[in-house]
Amino acid sequence: MEERQLIRATPAAKALARRMKVMLTNVTGTGYKGRIHKEDVAGWNFQGKIHVSPLARRIAEEHNIDLKGIRGSGHNDKIMKDDILLLISDPVLKERLTRDDFAEATAPPKVVSEASKQAQAKSSDKAKDQPKKTEDAANTETIPMSMMRKVIAKRMSESYFSIPSFIQTWEIDMSQLLELRKKLMEPIKEKTDKKLTVTDLISFAVVKTLMKHKYINARLNNEATEITFHNYVNLGMAVGMDEGLLVPVVKNADKMSLSELVVALKDVTERTFSKKLTPDDQTGSTFTISNLGMYGVEHFTAIINQPNAAILSVSSTKDTLVVRDGEAVIRPIMKVSLTSDHRIIDGLAAAKFMTDLKQLLENPLSLLI
Repeated sequence: MEERQLIRATPAAKALARRMKVMLTNVTGTGYKGRIHKEDVAGWNFQGKIHVSPLARRIAEEHNIDLKGIRGSGHNDKIMKDDILLLISDPVLKERLTRDDFAEATAPPKVVSEASKQAQAKSSDKAKDQPKKTEDAANTETIPMSMMRKVIAKRMSESYFSIPSFIQTWEIDMSQLLELRKKLMEPIKEKTDKKLTVTDLISFAVVKTLMKHKYINARLNNEATEITFHNYVNLGMAVGMDEGLLVPVVKNADKMSLSELVVALKDVTERTFSKKLTPDDQTGSTFTISNLGMYGVEHFTAIINQPNAAILSVSSTKDTLVVRDGEAVIRPIMKVSLTSDHRIIDGLAAAKFMTDLKQLLENPLSLLI
């Protein structure tokens, strides 16, 4: 009884779990503080049986690797040893397992000769004379992963290993956009009591561009058999905190004016940092922006926020020497990268979207028309 009380789940999730005979203790919740939603139960219930080789299973169990959601390279998607090695980041451990040492390490103990015992004893004596490991342990801290970090890790792994993605990076001349921001700062402040940021203008331009490119603003179902196109934009905005990453969503951003979008973005961002987001505030995005420009990051590529088809990475604006009309001039240049799901989006479709976005950001007066 006590264990059941610790499970956070919506009434709809509990009802579905009862109907489908799913133990809620086996389901990872995606809601606030790990709360389990109906979709989490449905997604868990429809996961197929995991087929895994004995050696791959031993490695996974030895190193606490979750096999759920992994599609193997073997027959009928069977998970093989090489699939598990892709999930291990420690190079030393990976090299040892690659040499097939794991099979030996898990084999029954061998008979040790007297000479071997003496050698092991000498090695043990030397280890006692080297207190480095003890000192290292005293200077480190190990903590369990929070539920938020576990969910983030699960989602990022699923996105990284299950989506065949590609990346396009573009340079944007921000001269005109920065000038427009200066002119709009005071009117927006008077109307909304909020400060207009470059992120607000970029977001507004992204929303307008998405409405012209349905494949960028789409999603693929779990079975990869159907594409859903959205005739609206629910804009996700990645917000990083010490505890982890959250993606609050501005619903129906395509129907908002610039001042309305400024207020909406500030609202979800503030509620993210104050930990007042509801589960509904974090679901339903059709496209996501990840902006690290305010931290001076010159270039990065974000991992797709499933089930979105793409994500835009926005870097900092730097004064850069460029050629304009045959002359070397300095312009404020911003790098942006679009990471796309190649199952839905082809290179040409991504390039057309980025061409239109670049045109709009470099000639931003049309934003106000």
